[in-house]
Amino acid sequence: MANDTERLRRTMMFVPGNNPAMLKDAGIYGADSIMFDLEDAVSITEKDAARDLVYEALQTVDYGNAELVVRINGLDTPFYQNDIKAMVKAKIDVIRLPKTESAEMIQQLEALVADAEREFNVEPGSIKLMAAIESAKGVINAVEIAAASSRMIGIALSAEDYTTDMKTHRYPDGAELEFARNMVLHAARAAGIAAFDTVFTNMDDTDGFYRETEHIHQLGFDGKSLVNPRQIEMVNKVYQPTEDEVENALNVIAAIEEAKVKGSGVISMNGQMVDRPVVLRAQRVMMLAKATNLVNEDGEYIEK
Repeated sequence: MANDTERLRRTMMFVPGNNPAMLKDAGIYGADSIMFDLEDAVSITEKDAARDLVYEALQTVDYGNAELVVRINGLDTPFYQNDIKAMVKAKIDVIRLPKTESAEMIQQLEALVADAEREFNVEPGSIKLMAAIESAKGVINAVEIAAASSRMIGIALSAEDYTTDMKTHRYPDGAELEFARNMVLHAARAAGIAAFDTVFTNMDDTDGFYRETEHIHQLGFDGKSLVNPRQIEMVNKVYQPTEDEVENALNVIAAIEEAKVKGSGVISMNGQMVDRPVVLRAQRVMMLAKATNLVNEDGEYIEK
């Protein structure tokens, strides 16, 4: 698994844990993260079989460079501890806890993961965690949840349960999610982890999907949870930097290299000092540009 701070997480694609064909093919679509679902996508009679299927897939299928995530069943279910043990044994990258409402829920999960790492001789601390925020209580406690463990790589908003808890439903303009989105995003940024937006389930509403993705991109979300492989390219298109952004980033990178050659601790471009936020933005733009093949191996912009 790549260093968490160096990883793009534009797309997290849900894959039902009880679907062998989807488990086999999940790596071919190019999602940044693949999330195997043992919870809502799996009926109660298939929970054990789905866990076994995902475990076997993780041993046998090559998912390339994708970050591998599993959504386990909640701690109020009889499947919780068995899910944790099996996924730690399989050396999953990240365990996602559904319906997270407190830091204590994450800390309880962390303790069980650490126990399982010892039991199965898995490198201590190698299994990371993330939380799904699905209720008013979870949103209000998002800051403490995001900072609950050094294993945390991200938090995600899950809108269906959240809007039900708020006694509303999904609307085209997304106004009902604005407070929750901002809480989740600010909690993630304060903790230095990733923020994921909720799924958009109406595959027939392409315009609506683009509007929502552009909105969460403007807010600052790292990426979006997805239910269909067709949405991956659409999200990547929204997150793709413009030519001007790439050219500016290239200039910043060149200024950094020039400062290194001169042995200077001060980076300047066009007679002005380049501060750290500008450098960080430039580095992220270059990550996005390389991921969408906008620059060649030498870092030069490719004319389309």
